[in-house]
Amino acid sequence: MCARDLVSLVIPVFNERENLDHLFGEIQAVCTAMPYDWEVLFVDDGSEDGSLEVIKRLHQAHCEVRYVSFAANCGQSAAFMAGFQRARGTTVITLDADLQNDPQDIPHLLQTLDSHGLDMVIGWRAERQDSWIKLVASRIANRIRNALSRETVRDTGCSLKVMRTHLAKRLPLFDGMHRFMPTLLKLEGARVGEIQVNHRPRRFGFSKYGIWDRAWRGLRDLLAVRWMQDRHVRYAVKDESEKDHALDE
Repeated sequence: MCARDLVSLVIPVFNERENLDHLFGEIQAVCTAMPYDWEVLFVDDGSEDGSLEVIKRLHQAHCEVRYVSFAANCGQSAAFMAGFQRARGTTVITLDADLQNDPQDIPHLLQTLDSHGLDMVIGWRAERQDSWIKLVASRIANRIRNALSRETVRDTGCSLKVMRTHLAKRLPLFDGMHRFMPTLLKLEGARVGEIQVNHRPRRFGFSKYGIWDRAWRGLRDLLAVRWMQDRHVRYAVKDESEKDHALDE
Protein backbone atom coordinates (compact mmCIF):
# COMPACT_ATOMS: atom_id res chain seq x y z
CA MET A 1 0.00 0.00 0.00
CA CYS A 2 1.04 3.60 -0.62
CA ALA A 3 0.40 6.69 1.44
CA ARG A 4 -3.11 8.06 0.84
CA ASP A 5 -4.38 4.69 -0.38
CA LEU A 6 -7.93 4.11 0.83
CA VAL A 7 -8.67 1.40 3.42
CA SER A 8 -12.24 0.24 4.07
CA LEU A 9 -13.37 -0.94 7.50
CA VAL A 10 -16.34 -3.30 7.19
CA ILE A 11 -18.28 -3.75 10.42
CA PRO A 12 -21.41 -5.95 10.74
CA VAL A 13 -23.85 -4.61 13.32
CA PHE A 14 -26.66 -6.45 15.04
CA ASN A 15 -28.16 -4.79 18.12
CA GLU A 16 -24.98 -2.97 19.22
CA ARG A 17 -26.42 0.52 19.81
CA GLU A 18 -24.48 1.19 23.02
CA ASN A 19 -21.13 0.30 21.43
CA LEU A 20 -21.20 2.26 18.19
CA ASP A 21 -20.18 5.74 19.36
CA HIS A 22 -17.32 4.29 21.42
CA LEU A 23 -16.21 2.12 18.51
CA PHE A 24 -16.20 4.92 15.97
CA GLY A 25 -14.30 7.18 18.36
CA GLU A 26 -11.57 4.55 18.74
CA ILE A 27 -11.42 3.93 14.99
CA GLN A 28 -11.21 7.65 14.25
CA ALA A 29 -8.34 8.13 16.70
CA VAL A 30 -6.36 5.26 15.13
CA CYS A 31 -7.11 5.91 11.46
CA THR A 32 -6.47 9.65 11.43
CA ALA A 33 -2.92 8.91 12.61
CA MET A 34 -2.25 6.53 9.69
CA PRO A 35 -0.88 7.63 6.29
CA TYR A 36 -3.99 6.33 4.51
CA ASP A 37 -7.41 7.64 3.65
CA TRP A 38 -10.11 5.57 5.30
CA GLU A 39 -13.81 4.83 5.39
CA VAL A 40 -16.04 2.92 7.78
CA LEU A 41 -18.82 0.86 6.24
CA PHE A 42 -21.37 -0.24 8.83
CA VAL A 43 -23.65 -3.07 7.72
CA ASP A 44 -26.77 -3.09 9.87
CA ASP A 45 -28.01 -6.66 9.96
CA GLY A 46 -31.65 -6.00 10.82
CA SER A 47 -31.00 -4.47 14.25
CA GLU A 48 -34.04 -3.88 16.48
CA ASP A 49 -32.46 -1.73 19.21
CA GLY A 50 -31.94 1.58 17.41
CA SER A 51 -28.45 0.77 16.07
CA LEU A 52 -29.40 2.05 12.62
CA GLU A 53 -30.37 5.44 14.01
CA VAL A 54 -26.95 5.76 15.66
CA ILE A 55 -25.25 4.74 12.40
CA LYS A 56 -27.24 7.33 10.44
CA ARG A 57 -26.23 10.00 12.95
CA LEU A 58 -22.57 9.06 12.57
CA HIS A 59 -23.00 9.15 8.79
CA GLN A 60 -24.42 12.67 8.95
CA ALA A 61 -21.62 13.88 11.21
CA HIS A 62 -18.62 12.19 9.60
CA CYS A 63 -17.83 12.00 5.89
CA GLU A 64 -15.85 8.78 6.46
CA VAL A 65 -18.98 6.85 7.53
CA ARG A 66 -21.11 4.93 5.06
CA TYR A 67 -23.76 2.32 5.77
CA VAL A 68 -26.06 -0.29 4.30
CA SER A 69 -29.07 -1.65 6.16
CA PHE A 70 -30.67 -5.06 5.64
CA ALA A 71 -34.44 -5.41 5.64
CA ALA A 72 -34.12 -8.37 8.01
CA ASN A 73 -31.42 -10.23 9.93
CA CYS A 74 -29.35 -12.25 7.45
CA GLY A 75 -26.27 -13.21 9.44
CA GLN A 76 -22.63 -12.19 9.64
CA SER A 77 -21.54 -13.80 6.38
CA ALA A 78 -24.12 -11.81 4.38
CA ALA A 79 -23.13 -8.64 6.23
CA PHE A 80 -19.44 -9.09 5.45
CA MET A 81 -20.14 -9.83 1.80
CA ALA A 82 -22.42 -6.80 1.41
CA GLY A 83 -19.63 -4.69 2.88
CA PHE A 84 -16.95 -6.21 0.65
CA GLN A 85 -18.98 -5.56 -2.48
CA ARG A 86 -19.43 -1.89 -1.51
CA ALA A 87 -15.88 -1.27 -0.24
CA ARG A 88 -14.05 1.46 -2.15
CA GLY A 89 -10.61 0.83 -0.69
CA THR A 90 -7.82 -1.37 -2.02
CA THR A 91 -7.65 -3.05 1.39
CA VAL A 92 -10.48 -4.25 3.61
CA ILE A 93 -10.35 -4.41 7.40
CA THR A 94 -12.99 -6.41 9.26
CA LEU A 95 -13.87 -6.24 12.94
CA ASP A 96 -16.82 -6.80 15.23
CA ALA A 97 -18.99 -4.00 16.59
CA ASP A 98 -18.97 -5.24 20.20
CA LEU A 99 -15.70 -3.46 21.21
CA GLN A 100 -13.91 -6.76 21.92
CA ASN A 101 -11.62 -6.25 18.90
CA ASP A 102 -9.13 -3.44 19.51
CA PRO A 103 -8.73 -0.87 16.69
CA GLN A 104 -5.23 -0.15 18.04
CA ASP A 105 -4.16 -3.39 16.33
CA ILE A 106 -5.10 -2.12 12.86
CA PRO A 107 -1.79 -0.37 12.02
CA HIS A 108 0.19 -3.51 12.93
CA LEU A 109 -2.06 -5.66 10.75
CA LEU A 110 -1.61 -3.32 7.78
CA GLN A 111 2.14 -3.09 8.30
CA THR A 112 2.42 -6.90 8.41
CA LEU A 113 0.33 -7.22 5.24
CA ASP A 114 2.69 -4.99 3.27
CA SER A 115 6.07 -5.80 4.79
CA HIS A 116 5.61 -9.54 4.27
CA GLY A 117 3.98 -9.32 0.83
CA LEU A 118 0.78 -10.99 2.05
CA ASP A 119 -2.79 -10.93 0.77
CA MET A 120 -4.45 -11.42 4.15
CA VAL A 121 -3.45 -11.09 7.80
CA ILE A 122 -5.69 -12.50 10.52
CA GLY A 123 -5.53 -11.79 14.22
CA TRP A 124 -5.35 -14.46 16.88
CA ARG A 125 -6.51 -13.75 20.40
CA ALA A 126 -3.87 -15.12 22.76
CA GLU A 127 -5.73 -13.93 25.88
CA ARG A 128 -9.41 -14.12 25.09
CA GLN A 129 -11.78 -12.31 27.43
CA ASP A 130 -14.70 -14.74 27.19
CA SER A 131 -16.44 -17.20 29.49
CA TRP A 132 -14.66 -20.50 30.13
CA ILE A 133 -17.33 -22.52 28.34
CA LYS A 134 -17.02 -20.32 25.26
CA LEU A 135 -13.24 -20.65 25.35
CA VAL A 136 -13.39 -24.46 25.58
CA ALA A 137 -15.99 -24.72 22.82
CA SER A 138 -13.97 -22.43 20.57
CA ARG A 139 -10.74 -24.39 21.04
CA ILE A 140 -12.46 -27.68 20.28
CA ALA A 141 -14.15 -26.20 17.21
CA ASN A 142 -10.88 -24.70 15.98
CA ARG A 143 -9.06 -28.04 16.26
CA ILE A 144 -11.82 -29.89 14.42
CA ARG A 145 -11.96 -27.17 11.76
CA ASN A 146 -8.20 -27.29 11.21
CA ALA A 147 -8.11 -31.09 11.12
CA LEU A 148 -10.86 -31.46 8.53
CA SER A 149 -9.78 -28.50 6.40
CA ARG A 150 -6.06 -29.36 6.68
CA GLU A 151 -5.36 -25.92 8.11
CA THR A 152 -3.09 -24.46 10.79
CA VAL A 153 -5.08 -21.30 11.59
CA ARG A 154 -4.82 -20.51 15.30
CA ASP A 155 -8.01 -18.49 15.65
CA THR A 156 -10.27 -18.39 12.63
CA GLY A 157 -13.08 -17.01 14.80
CA CYS A 158 -11.31 -13.68 15.31
CA SER A 159 -13.08 -11.08 13.17
CA LEU A 160 -10.10 -8.70 13.16
CA LYS A 161 -8.59 -9.28 9.72
CA VAL A 162 -7.12 -7.32 6.80
CA MET A 163 -7.17 -8.47 3.19
CA ARG A 164 -6.89 -7.27 -0.38
CA THR A 165 -10.29 -6.03 -1.50
CA HIS A 166 -10.21 -7.69 -4.94
CA LEU A 167 -9.83 -11.07 -3.22
CA ALA A 168 -12.50 -10.34 -0.61
CA LYS A 169 -14.98 -9.62 -3.40
CA ARG A 170 -14.31 -13.09 -4.84
CA LEU A 171 -15.22 -15.02 -1.70
CA PRO A 172 -18.13 -17.44 -2.24
CA LEU A 173 -21.27 -16.28 -0.49
CA PHE A 174 -22.85 -18.86 1.80
CA ASP A 175 -24.07 -18.76 5.39
CA GLY A 176 -21.02 -19.45 7.54
CA MET A 177 -18.49 -18.21 4.97
CA HIS A 178 -16.97 -15.76 7.45
CA ARG A 179 -15.60 -18.62 9.58
CA PHE A 180 -13.49 -19.92 6.69
CA MET A 181 -12.15 -16.77 5.02
CA PRO A 182 -8.44 -17.74 5.26
CA THR A 183 -9.05 -21.19 3.78
CA LEU A 184 -11.31 -19.88 1.02
CA LEU A 185 -8.82 -17.17 0.06
CA LYS A 186 -6.01 -19.72 -0.06
CA LEU A 187 -8.00 -21.54 -2.73
CA GLU A 188 -7.58 -18.35 -4.77
CA GLY A 189 -3.82 -18.43 -4.24
CA ALA A 190 -3.75 -15.90 -1.38
CA ARG A 191 -0.79 -15.69 0.98
CA VAL A 192 -2.09 -15.58 4.55
CA GLY A 193 -0.33 -14.61 7.78
CA GLU A 194 -1.30 -14.36 11.45
CA ILE A 195 -0.35 -11.99 14.26
CA GLN A 196 -1.34 -11.77 17.91
CA VAL A 197 -3.98 -9.15 18.71
CA ASN A 198 -5.63 -7.76 21.81
CA HIS A 199 -9.02 -8.96 22.98
CA ARG A 200 -11.23 -7.10 25.44
CA PRO A 201 -14.19 -7.97 27.64
CA ARG A 202 -17.61 -7.02 26.32
CA ARG A 203 -18.72 -3.73 27.92
CA PHE A 204 -22.29 -3.47 26.68
CA GLY A 205 -24.87 -5.88 25.32
CA PHE A 206 -24.46 -9.62 25.01
CA SER A 207 -23.25 -12.24 22.56
CA LYS A 208 -25.71 -13.06 19.78
CA TYR A 209 -24.41 -16.59 19.18
CA GLY A 210 -25.25 -19.80 20.99
CA ILE A 211 -22.59 -22.49 21.32
CA TRP A 212 -24.40 -25.67 20.30
CA ASP A 213 -26.50 -24.30 17.42
CA ARG A 214 -23.36 -22.73 15.96
CA ALA A 215 -21.46 -26.02 16.42
CA TRP A 216 -23.89 -28.03 14.29
CA ARG A 217 -24.04 -25.39 11.57
CA GLY A 218 -20.26 -25.05 11.68
CA LEU A 219 -19.76 -28.77 11.11
CA ARG A 220 -22.06 -28.73 8.10
CA ASP A 221 -20.26 -25.71 6.66
CA LEU A 222 -16.89 -27.31 7.33
CA LEU A 223 -17.80 -30.37 5.29
CA ALA A 224 -18.85 -28.07 2.45
CA VAL A 225 -15.49 -26.24 2.59
CA ARG A 226 -13.62 -29.56 2.56
CA TRP A 227 -15.60 -30.48 -0.57
CA MET A 228 -14.59 -27.17 -2.17
CA GLN A 229 -10.93 -27.87 -1.40
CA ASP A 230 -11.08 -31.33 -2.93
CA ARG A 231 -13.02 -30.22 -6.02
CA HIS A 232 -11.28 -26.89 -6.61
CA VAL A 233 -10.19 -26.57 -10.26
CA ARG A 234 -6.54 -25.67 -10.84
CA TYR A 235 -4.84 -25.35 -14.22
CA ALA A 236 -1.75 -23.75 -15.70
CA VAL A 237 -1.73 -22.35 -19.24
CA LYS A 238 1.29 -23.39 -21.30
CA ASP A 239 0.54 -21.38 -24.42
CA GLU A 240 -2.33 -19.72 -26.27
CA SER A 241 -2.97 -17.62 -29.37
CA GLU A 242 -2.82 -13.88 -28.90
CA LYS A 243 -6.21 -13.37 -30.51
CA ASP A 244 -9.34 -15.39 -30.92
CA HIS A 245 -10.07 -15.52 -34.68
CA ALA A 246 -13.77 -15.21 -33.94
CA LEU A 247 -13.18 -11.71 -32.63
CA ASP A 248 -11.81 -10.63 -36.04
CA GLU A 249 -14.87 -11.71 -37.99
